Amino acid sequence: MSEVGAYELRMARPEDVEGARKLMFDTFYLVMGHGYVPQWHTDVIDIHETYLRRPGNALFVAVDGERVVGTAGVRAGGPKNPPNPAWLAERYADAAQLARVYVDPGHRRRGLAGALVERACAFIASAERYDSIYLHTDPAIEGAEPFWRSLAKEVHDERGEPGGNGIVHFEVPMPQV
Repeated sequence: MSEVGAYELRMARPEDVEGARKLMFDTFYLVMGHGYVPQWHTDVIDIHETYLRRPGNALFVAVDGERVVGTAGVRAGGPKNPPNPAWLAERYADAAQLARVYVDPGHRRRGLAGALVERACAFIASAERYDSIYLHTDPAIEGAEPFWRSLAKEVHDERGEPGGNGIVHFEVPMPQV
């Protein structure tokens, strides 16, 4: 547990699950504009099982008072094929995947996303079971691509690719523990 300004950053607790889920759904509907998509968002429906109960997985939250205003998830395994290219799925099969890095729009530009990613990456490195850290982002989301470019190395850009999802795939350097 630690603080960034007035925010408490910690590994999610059972009492954080509903607030985290609300932030994720608000992000799907209000920020991304596509809403809930069952094949993409099963982890959000069962946060307990996906992030709190599975060894090697975790969810970190930023809390303002009692309200969850930021999330960063860690899941075992990289992108799936399909919809992603087979070579990418093979390359990151043993990776940890950063997922659900979201900050409530009213709480952005305060260092929360970076602090949550830092904690998630430290968790990944300490797990000693992953060979790399993978993530993907939708560059159409304001601020997402520049944020990830500041922390990670692009490994594949699907924009303009026939049949591509329009997303950009990245690898984050593994922190030293």
